[in-house]
Amino acid sequence: MFTFAFKSLLKSLLKNRMKIIVRLPNWLGDVVMAPAFVNALPQYYPDCVIDVIVKKELSGIAELIPNIHKCIPFDKKSFKGINGAYQFGKTLKAEKYDLMFNLPNSISSSLMALGLGAKKSIGFKKEGSLIFLTKTYKKPKNLHRVEEYIYLLEQFNNKKASNKEVRLTIEKSNAPSNEKVLINFNSEASSRRMPVDKALSILNACTKAFPNQTFSFIGAPKEADFVEQIISLANPNPKFENLAGKTNLLNLCHLMAESTLMLTTDSGPAHLANSIALPVIVLFGAGNELNTAPFNKQDLTVIRYGELNCEPCVKNTCKLYDKPKCMEMLSELQIISAMGLYLQHD
Repeated sequence: MFTFAFKSLLKSLLKNRMKIIVRLPNWLGDVVMAPAFVNALPQYYPDCVIDVIVKKELSGIAELIPNIHKCIPFDKKSFKGINGAYQFGKTLKAEKYDLMFNLPNSISSSLMALGLGAKKSIGFKKEGSLIFLTKTYKKPKNLHRVEEYIYLLEQFNNKKASNKEVRLTIEKSNAPSNEKVLINFNSEASSRRMPVDKALSILNACTKAFPNQTFSFIGAPKEADFVEQIISLANPNPKFENLAGKTNLLNLCHLMAESTLMLTTDSGPAHLANSIALPVIVLFGAGNELNTAPFNKQDLTVIRYGELNCEPCVKNTCKLYDKPKCMEMLSELQIISAMGLYLQHD
């Protein structure tokens, strides 16, 4: 009886609060940059109820975002194409949301908003979005992705946000586990992925400078062979650990929380590590760090070559060279020096 009464009271309280739903982005790095937007919502709408829609594969990460009442996974295999997105939106229509913020700049997500039928739906201008959303704004240029998302909120409310910070909530161990250094040489884009020969050069320099250090390599299942190739060609080290394909995103967060440092390419894991306050060294190539570097500046080091006229090209493939030269020209000495701020030289 008490439990039933409590649930009824809770339902009544929630009913009287503004209901907001946010369609989160579709890529890991972008999802990790979205918490600043979610955390800013109560600044404008005190005591609001915040739900989020996120791609099913990323729902484990979205659940770590503070201030979320409910995380709703969207399975593209079950709801295929733009009509599927619209039909998925309709499944949430009975929730009667007051506001819907659409962070992905896509037609399918705008159609999802149309099906959802919130009183007001807000997003960036794109062909078709003017029809499907009730309020749209021109996407700003030369802003960091975090600032870009919050810009949407600021424009809709005509008021600047404060306390912008990207943080995921995860319990962090007081003592690092085996002083692990996580290494990620992977990226979806070949222009941001570390070439094998350069990866070997960096890795051999690392093991020479820090011979007693454990190096744990991360990656998705499809990247396991690439990681294994690098390990097999490098100078032998019994403290190499290939974890590619052996952790889900939530496990990876816990692994990061127990580690000392992460050395990574410009990729989703860089943002993930930064969001849980793991020191991160990011090796940039084609990407523009002014727009997509991890947002929190504490314990963050960005390294790029910076001497080529073509960088950053912001393209997924290198159009000028067989391999991305901007990655191949990175300085091992600079990388080791940056790592030395967190690790003990032997």
